[in-house]
Amino acid sequence: MYGRLIAALALATPIAAHAADTRPPFTQDHARAIIRDLQKVVSPNGIDQQMEITIGGIKQWITIRGRNRDNPILLFLHGGPGAPEMPTSWTFQNPWEDYFTVVQWDQRGSGKTYNANDPATLAPTVNVDRMEKDSEELVQYLRSKYHKDKIFVLGHSWGSFLGLHLAQTRPEWLYAYIGMGQMIDSRASERDSYEAALAGAKAANDKQAIKELEGIAPYPNLDGSVPLAKINIERNWSVKYGGLSWGRDSYDYYYNATELSPDYTDADLKAIGKGSELSLGNLLPEFIKADFTKVTDFKCPIIIFNGRHDETVSANVTAKWFEHVHAPVKKLIWFEDSAHMMQIEEPGKVLVHLVEDVRPLAGVTSK
Repeated sequence: MYGRLIAALALATPIAAHAADTRPPFTQDHARAIIRDLQKVVSPNGIDQQMEITIGGIKQWITIRGRNRDNPILLFLHGGPGAPEMPTSWTFQNPWEDYFTVVQWDQRGSGKTYNANDPATLAPTVNVDRMEKDSEELVQYLRSKYHKDKIFVLGHSWGSFLGLHLAQTRPEWLYAYIGMGQMIDSRASERDSYEAALAGAKAANDKQAIKELEGIAPYPNLDGSVPLAKINIERNWSVKYGGLSWGRDSYDYYYNATELSPDYTDADLKAIGKGSELSLGNLLPEFIKADFTKVTDFKCPIIIFNGRHDETVSANVTAKWFEHVHAPVKKLIWFEDSAHMMQIEEPGKVLVHLVEDVRPLAGVTSK
């Protein structure tokens, strides 16, 4: 039997090589097609859908993927604001789909949702109150359509603002809330981020960084505000000195992955920047005031994934807050080799903790 298999492989090799020689040049669309085929859900009880639904009176886009519809739903609330995870989810999400039905959502003003609506009509509606209502409507939609009493919600960065709101106001809808890069006290977090970036610049004797960072002091402003121009300068150097991705001086490695997304067209990719500009411009004045330090009593389990080196949203501020949290179940999990992007910095560890610490809260365990 093995002899016949080896012979078959040997015979196949020159044929494959010849076919490769005659194929047209490798293209971006070819790469997307390969990834689309690779991540396709083929399980008979699975689900693999991308759809436009009406949420909050506008068209909004979601993807739903999982290999077993009986698994619990996990809704991922992306950060930014205006930084959708749908086009990068192919880099980390596939293994999650063995254990969860995973929902990615392009929020109001983000990515495919930005493209699906008139920007002039959309712009006035991009505010915290409306987006909190959007998140509630989406959870209700998922619970109703897929006949689930409860779901999991994972909020990342800005998405953790919306996620914590759900945990606080709608705990009966959630098996648990998972915060990743959890926003707690925005102004304290910004101070930590600034100090870490300046310390990194001084340690490297980076004169340009030192000059620009000292030039925006005090940071935040004395009245607590953080103008967009200042935050752009601070983030530029925070990224370089590892506050976003530990050990990396650029975000390009992750952002470039959007160009291979099987879920995004070129037009959708162009919408990311436009949506980010709209969302950040509208939401920054509101979320820079965010202060959840007194919000500590919850009626659903609270799990925090905390990157040890996260300065984009200060891990230390989050950890101090968590000491005072009361919940039916609470757990703080440190990711020692991550900053803000642990889903791609330590993807295996994220998967393990989702399976071992999160999924059992739905009353299911791994086989």
